[in-house]
Amino acid sequence: MALYRIMLVDDEEEVRKAIIRKMDWERLGFTVVGDAENGEDALEKLEQLEPDVVITDIRMPYMDGLTLTARIREKYPSMKILIFSGYDDFEYAQQAIKLNVAEYILKPVNGEELAVILKRIRLSLEEEIEQRRNIDSLRESYMGSLPILREIFLNDLVRRTTDVTAVVPKLREYGLDILDARKWLAAVIHVEKVEQKETQVLSMHQELIPISVRELVEDYLRQYCRYAIFNSMEGITVLAAIDEDNSQTGLINLFHDICKESKRVLEVTITVGVGHGCSTLQEISSSYQAAVDALGYRAIVGRGKAIYINDVEPVNRGKLQFNAKDEEDLAAVIKFGSRETVESMVRRLSAAMDGAKVHARQYQVYMLSIVNCLIRLMQQYDLDIDEMFDSKEQYGNVLEEICNREEFAGRMIPIACRMNEAMNRERDNTTRKVIEEAKDYIREHYSNPELSVEMLCGYLHMSPAYFSTVFKKETGQSYVNYLTETRLNKAVELLNETDDKTYMIAEKVGYQEQNYFSYVFKKRYGVSPTKYRGTQN
Repeated sequence: MALYRIMLVDDEEEVRKAIIRKMDWERLGFTVVGDAENGEDALEKLEQLEPDVVITDIRMPYMDGLTLTARIREKYPSMKILIFSGYDDFEYAQQAIKLNVAEYILKPVNGEELAVILKRIRLSLEEEIEQRRNIDSLRESYMGSLPILREIFLNDLVRRTTDVTAVVPKLREYGLDILDARKWLAAVIHVEKVEQKETQVLSMHQELIPISVRELVEDYLRQYCRYAIFNSMEGITVLAAIDEDNSQTGLINLFHDICKESKRVLEVTITVGVGHGCSTLQEISSSYQAAVDALGYRAIVGRGKAIYINDVEPVNRGKLQFNAKDEEDLAAVIKFGSRETVESMVRRLSAAMDGAKVHARQYQVYMLSIVNCLIRLMQQYDLDIDEMFDSKEQYGNVLEEICNREEFAGRMIPIACRMNEAMNRERDNTTRKVIEEAKDYIREHYSNPELSVEMLCGYLHMSPAYFSTVFKKETGQSYVNYLTETRLNKAVELLNETDDKTYMIAEKVGYQEQNYFSYVFKKRYGVSPTKYRGTQN
């Protein structure tokens, strides 16, 4: 069994040593990973030591136990905290309870009593872990969340934001019976807004209208085909499987009947946009978008009916288009992908021209759209356009040099890869610049006792969590350690070059309390500020 980690916080070293010495920690299921002299010291060590339990005194200099507890609660809400105090003060106990302290113990600490409390804490930790690991509980939670997870997955599927390889496993996992069909199509049902009339069946229950419509749709579909139904941004959405015993035409007719029945039974007007059929589920997003487009024609062809996209838009079987999704994918892979993924994306886009039977101009428009996407990215991220192309002449002769169908991929890949490398370099440079800016800010504001990582990140417009990670990666030390080092270096300079009193120097370098300044100084240099000055004279 892994031992739980404990940190002790008390300003009296003898007390800390006595507690550590008198307890059989391992038998109780714990190990002491460290100790601290006060709240400030403890906060600096918490991140590194990662204790499960903190035992702290309530009365300490610089930062008391209750303040420390409040700070811990902000960042580590699940950490167990035990407070012991030499003061039987009801007010302290009240504050401790508000801060969700696990135990409040009066000094002097009795070993047997502490052992009983630690056993209680260990059992509490074990119960929490067991609860998190409890398979039945997790399964119950999962089953309760299944309808939500199913809706999220289906929305991702029609938006093409789901992993293609995960489509089949997820459909099976969520119990969606639409696999192994001849073809599939999407339909989107829009509930039309009408003026409320007292005679309407659902006039007093508007919130029930979408539910009633969905139930009606399911009643009809259940008898005709396999389907998945969910709510998307555009309305009630159906993904229908077309098998040997049904047809696309029959399904469209069924949607016409559903529209009529909704008007007759529910007195609710609905319009159904029906997309084109597709041969793979990976293409269902294009059918969904076509269904949404079909709904856009309801102002022209009329509401309260099923509108099939092929009835209102000409069928172009040789359509070749660099669409918004393609542009988004290309931009993402250039910004964040590896060289291999950049090459793969460009080859995929280029391969789309192989099966298209279109006019030469359409090939050219397609290739120019891709080139235009790259040039806009270059401008957006201030990349040197001349450096991205093989030569200035190549950029000047885009039509002749690049828009050659047979050589398109071979000529575009080096350009896209150079953009990818340039963006990676720029990202690294930006991080270094931000860190230097942060250092400058610390050097300018170290004298402010309120200076914090939150204040600094507000200035930099960054999140504290991300800043802390990149700051440590770039400098090799935490923000707190860097700030302390900056303050102490300045303090040494003032001790050597001025006759200022210790309390004045403490204030100048950002410490409100002279005693805490002396404590931090001695911890770093081994002597107090006064003795340090004496050794320099």
